[in-house]
Amino acid sequence: MRITHEADYAIRVTYCLALAGEKQCAKDISEATGVTLRFALKILRKLTQSGITKSYKGVAGGYELNHSPSEISLGAIIECIDGPIAINHCLANEFQCTHMGTQKECDFHRVFSEINRSLRDQLCSITMDRFLPPQK
Repeated sequence: MRITHEADYAIRVTYCLALAGEKQCAKDISEATGVTLRFALKILRKLTQSGITKSYKGVAGGYELNHSPSEISLGAIIECIDGPIAINHCLANEFQCTHMGTQKECDFHRVFSEINRSLRDQLCSITMDRFLPPQK
């Protein structure tokens, strides 16, 4: 499994907002993260649609986190952008396994499923507050 550039940038955008702790305009987010403004806006739209961020319109508009950084996991950000985490295409519901034979699922599927569950659990247990500097 490889996290897409878009998901990686979404993590950076979320971190930027967590670090700021307040509303930021898209231009400032773009500059702070090194993500083009157009791509940052696309990412922010997805983050807002999923409820990770909230947006404000108008001259004083911008974006901020919709939840505390301790409530936003890497897994949630990645899935917001890339969809459900799956290390192998056989874990997708629409996939038809050619190794099944008479079994309900093949041994490869069981192993990949176990690894996938562990990876997803780990990504969902790491929250954005872990990356923030300690509070004084």
